[in-house]
Amino acid sequence: MGKRRGDQPKPQPLPAGELASALKAQALELGFNLVGIASARGSERIRLRNAALQRWLSAGHQGEMAWMQDPRRQAIEALLPGVRSVVAVGLNYYVDDQPAPGSLKVARYGWGRDYHRVIDGRLRALGRWLESNQPQSQWRACVDSTPLLDKAWAEEAGLGWIGKHSNLINRDWGSWLLIGHLLTDLELPADEPATPHCGACRACLDACPTQAITEPFVVDARRCIAFHTIENRADQLPADIASDLNGWVAGCDICQDVCPWNQQALVSSTDPDLQPRPWWLDLQGADALGWSDGAWDEKLRASALRRIKPSMWRRNIAAALG
Repeated sequence: MGKRRGDQPKPQPLPAGELASALKAQALELGFNLVGIASARGSERIRLRNAALQRWLSAGHQGEMAWMQDPRRQAIEALLPGVRSVVAVGLNYYVDDQPAPGSLKVARYGWGRDYHRVIDGRLRALGRWLESNQPQSQWRACVDSTPLLDKAWAEEAGLGWIGKHSNLINRDWGSWLLIGHLLTDLELPADEPATPHCGACRACLDACPTQAITEPFVVDARRCIAFHTIENRADQLPADIASDLNGWVAGCDICQDVCPWNQQALVSSTDPDLQPRPWWLDLQGADALGWSDGAWDEKLRASALRRIKPSMWRRNIAAALG
């Protein structure tokens, strides 16, 4: 039977290598700065990372973060049955601005728009692009709210290595990277995993005012300023944490600020979604402590820091002011 008039030939699937290259190019076009691919089978390193997570949980280092015990975090196939490849992406969130002298401090990741929304939206656009090229393919977008061993898979895909402060480090971009993953059931050629380059450096361990990095690569959330200012729901912060806030009221960047890989000349992001809201750079304690719930709602709209509820916000500021 001949073709009917108007019939168009179906696009032929790209070979895996060409598809992977085109997929990476599309990820960069969507605004990501890094992209790599790992096989979902994982290497021995993934198995070691899973074992390290289990030791961390057994020691109780997760504190009140019960979601870290979700078994899917160590079983990627539970997130997407039939998954074969993990596409890891990195987004540079470093902006070459500094808080005003004497102002309270907020972790850089919270300066701009909620990164969960930013990364999820772009990953979904990447997934739709993949589906348009491979109509039968399945995919799932994952940000850090998904129970995935995200830093380990980013390391596996070659984006960088996990530093002693537990953050991902890239030789060119430092550790100011937000990461996300696109799981797919397509078999794509994998990149080489990253190799570690922390050496004998102890800068992050020595700089932490609360000694939350108890040993290289092990962060005890129960001693971490970021955990207590964002996740701790108690009416008061522990006295030994409150006394060492050093002005931090929403997260903490101390271990990243001192990292030698962040001392090099870094590219300042021009991404509109990551530019700081003005008040984060000049957050004055007396003013911020007086924010009403309505002011909090307005200023933290579409912010990752909405996780810090108004009562917690006031608690943190009061503790930082002494």
